Amino acid sequence: MYTSYFGLSKKPFSLTSDADFLYLSPPHKKALSILEYGLMSQAEFTVITGQIGLGKTTLLQRVLKTESDEYIVGLITNTHAAFGDLLSWVLAAFNIKDKGGSEAQRYQLLVDFLRHSYANQRRAVLIIDEAQNMDIATLEELRLLTNINSGSHILLQLVLVGHPELKDKLRDPRLIQFAQRISIEFHLKPLNFVETEKYINHRLEVVGGMGLFTSAACTVIYYFTGGVPRLINNICELCLVFTFADDEKQATLETVIQVVQENKTDGILPLVAQKNEENEKIRQLVLKSNGIDLEQL
Repeated sequence: MYTSYFGLSKKPFSLTSDADFLYLSPPHKKALSILEYGLMSQAEFTVITGQIGLGKTTLLQRVLKTESDEYIVGLITNTHAAFGDLLSWVLAAFNIKDKGGSEAQRYQLLVDFLRHSYANQRRAVLIIDEAQNMDIATLEELRLLTNINSGSHILLQLVLVGHPELKDKLRDPRLIQFAQRISIEFHLKPLNFVETEKYINHRLEVVGGMGLFTSAACTVIYYFTGGVPRLINNICELCLVFTFADDEKQATLETVIQVVQENKTDGILPLVAQKNEENEKIRQLVLKSNGIDLEQL
């Protein structure tokens, strides 16, 4: 394992969400603040969107880790095409024992739980991750669950987190009542060039491995990942493996290029750099200083 070779406490770039590695870039700080504000202000509906791999699930884990005595959180993560009975998932999210019976009886279990929690000054918050997978009918059913709320008495808050297509789905005319009740929404964007290097160094610092990537390496990593944390983790993990295999002590620009070339030849998901003004500046800088045209890799 390269961890012992580099003196690391654990792998710094695992693809599994881990709140211990949470790096709060300005966009992530804002998203976290909005999530926390939504909870504290008793917003009935909060929607957070962002492309895949930006760390939305990690933000949720941070919120769950700092759960307040003022609310109790239920989390649903298994949304998919065969999602099935929404009420069953909601009961399970709040650890409410499903005793079977009719739909009305099972709904009453949820109502009793929400009223009991509210009477004990604990609001229920239902967080749904990957919410873009829910169909129109299920989203409307979700809205109807909040009909238990009345005026200032908010017994159930909903937080929906998903990919950008979630916003498109919520614009559907059939969900106009849902959309009108969204109090807070935020779209999370990728890291910029500066934040990408800070992100890499932050994760290394957590495991005791500062300085394992040169600044030039971080620049090229940004070029090929567009600042998406999951892609950054992927390429950084391979860079450390290659550096270890070559018996080197630091991942350099050449290491990153080696990884990118290997990925383009045999990778399942090739890294494709975005064509924009910032990347063109990086391309020209690398071409001038190293004689390497990143566009030709």
